[in-house]
Amino acid sequence: MIFTETPLAGAFTIGLEKREDARGHFARAFCTQEFAAHGLETTYLQANHSLNKKTGLVRGMHFQRGVDAEVKLVRCVHGAIYDVIVDNRPESPTYLQWFGAELSEDNGLMMYVPRGFAHGYQSLTAGATAFYMVSNAYAPGAEGGLRFDDPAIGIEWPMAVTDLSDKDAKWPLVEQG
Repeated sequence: MIFTETPLAGAFTIGLEKREDARGHFARAFCTQEFAAHGLETTYLQANHSLNKKTGLVRGMHFQRGVDAEVKLVRCVHGAIYDVIVDNRPESPTYLQWFGAELSEDNGLMMYVPRGFAHGYQSLTAGATAFYMVSNAYAPGAEGGLRFDDPAIGIEWPMAVTDLSDKDAKWPLVEQG
């Protein structure tokens, strides 16, 4: 695996190190030893699968608070998504800064989302399917979110947002607290 640190401390994109031959390719998508060597989470309690029927839809920006804070390892197994993380750690020098990367079935890239980050994505293709592992079980009482269009964050989505859940549309703006 190829670990590339993003501009947001503790967050990585992780590429596949493919071994190719006439049959196709083989690559490790997770290795406890390699993740531990980079100081990353190695225990995941939940795996999530998300089908996104339309292009342009946004899911996010979600996070869990306190002891329920999650690490996520996100990949797109069909189609393509634009995956976005926001540093939501008030003590961090990159607080409220964001980073985005295209994850697709073709590039095999994964996003490592540390605790204390908000996460979301936009579907770039109809039928885009995300698969992600999560370090903690979902705790509804610890759930939080940031608005996808919050001017205090300024996320630049690659296309117009075509669909959004009611819940995601109602997250408060940062300045509203």
